[in-house]
Amino acid sequence: MNKEIATINRTRDILKKHGFSFKKSLGQNFLIDTNVLSRIVDHADVTSETGVIEVGPGIGALTEQLAKRAKKVVAFEIDKRLIPILDETLSPYRNTTIINQDVLKANIHEVIDQELKGCKEIMVVANLPYYVTTPIIMKVLEEQLPVKGIVVMLQKEVADRMTAVPSTKDYGTLSVAVQYYTEAKVVMDVPRTVFIPQPNVDSAVIKLNLRDKPIVDLKNHSYFSDLVKSSFAQRRKTILNNLVTRYKKDGLSKAQIEDLLSKANISPNRRGETLTIKEFALLSDLFYQEQG
Repeated sequence: MNKEIATINRTRDILKKHGFSFKKSLGQNFLIDTNVLSRIVDHADVTSETGVIEVGPGIGALTEQLAKRAKKVVAFEIDKRLIPILDETLSPYRNTTIINQDVLKANIHEVIDQELKGCKEIMVVANLPYYVTTPIIMKVLEEQLPVKGIVVMLQKEVADRMTAVPSTKDYGTLSVAVQYYTEAKVVMDVPRTVFIPQPNVDSAVIKLNLRDKPIVDLKNHSYFSDLVKSSFAQRRKTILNNLVTRYKKDGLSKAQIEDLLSKANISPNRRGETLTIKEFALLSDLFYQEQG
């Protein structure tokens, strides 16, 4: 039996055998610590009934650990140079499928129907390439894929923003966007030393449990997203000033905006970072009605 993929020696042997060189543009940092990988799989609660979607499997270090416990693992890998390597490293695991495609362009609903239909539940588990972390997570959430949750390694700074609460420096548009759909929690920090090559940033694993339904009902989701983004446009400005800057071009006067804030029971002197998701939802509904 081959040694596990996620050791420094086995990883180096695989890379050398295939003459593989890392592409910085693809954010390739491979994990070389089986304990870290095992803990990621633990946090994802993967069982023999679980179907897993992985993004960016690299040479298969996490895929291997997932395949040992899951019913089926489907991994999207954009780098075609890695496909023959994965075919080799994952050959002992018959419950894995590798798809050579950019996950952001993939029809994941279709892949789930074809590859994971026999699974009781579906999890997204990945060591995400840092440069596309947010688009990948938002694609999963906004396309309302039938997944139970998401457990991914990402840049610690981004994980902190996704899990931040109001009135903290990390709380912003991304916090609201992620927490609208999920309950978000950082479950472990990961040192740079467990990667090859070592990244220039610290990493963390985040767990996103999908809500049965979004935390608030909205009259118009895109309007809500725009209002939240506008509220954080200049963090030092008050909510009133940010909203006046954004909505005066839509014909709303400062007096009208002050009135809408008053109806929402939100002081015009507050900053966007102090508003809860429920306050943003109420405000966006009032603005939407005003302009409807």
